[in-house]
Order: sequence, then structure tokens, then C-alpha cells
Amino acid sequence: MGFSFSTNKEPKRRIAPKVLLRCKQKIRELTRRTRGISLEQMLKELTAYLRGWKGYFGFCQTPSVLKALDQWIRHRLRSMIWKQWKRGKQRYGQLRQRGVGQELAAQTAGSPHGPWRVANSPALSIALPLAYFASLGLPQLSDGFA
Repeated sequence: MGFSFSTNKEPKRRIAPKVLLRCKQKIRELTRRTRGISLEQMLKELTAYLRGWKGYFGFCQTPSVLKALDQWIRHRLRSMIWKQWKRGKQRYGQLRQRGVGQELAAQTAGSPHGPWRVANSPALSIALPLAYFASLGLPQLSDGFA
């Protein structure tokens, strides 16, 4: 049913690896840049999927898996948003508007690296924090765990 058990002294209920792969594949489909829909519409569909997924798999006893999946989803969304900002001038403006310092914004906007690598930068973590995604209605899978 999508769960497996760890092989510790005290077995723990965990999400099966194949289920995680299917989940990531579905998230990739929902967050493709070539879909031609707005960020709001994309997040609406993604939110519906994640709420259902969390409702079923949220009872696992390995919260680190959910935290890692949360981080991966936000990394993917930051990468997508970075790509939407297109060019250096607009990227710099967006970063400055969202509270990133002048020097860090210039350094990040002029970065020769691709969207996936830049999405993990301190500048985008400042510009697009967890609170930003929460304000858009994106649920956190790891809620309820210490």
C-alpha cells in the first residue's frame, strides 16, 4: 500500500522508495516550465496533489524523508521562478525588490550557473523564503514533526 518497514530493532513505518519516485515524477509533470500556465494555477494544482499525498503518507514514522521532499519541491519551484525572470536586469530587480542586498543581488543575477544551481543560492533563499510559498498556499509535508 505504499509503505515499507525499516530494518531497525524497532521497525518504523516508512514511505516505500518506489512511491517517492512516483511522487517526484508527478511533481515534475505538474511543475514543468513548458506547461504554459501561470505560477498561481500551477501551485493550485500542486497544492491539491500534495494535500492528498500528505493525507495518505503523512503518517510515516520517518519525517526526514518528508523534510527532504519539501526541500526538493521548494528548490524546484525556486529554479522555475528564476527561469521565469529571464534576464539579468529583471533578476536583479526582483531580488532587490524582495530584500536581497545590492552586492549579493548583482552577484547572483550575473551568475553564469544554471537555474537549478542558482536556486540553492542564499539570495534566492532570502528572496523566496518558506513564508513566501506558505503565503501562496503551498502545504509543508513535514508539518507536525519536531
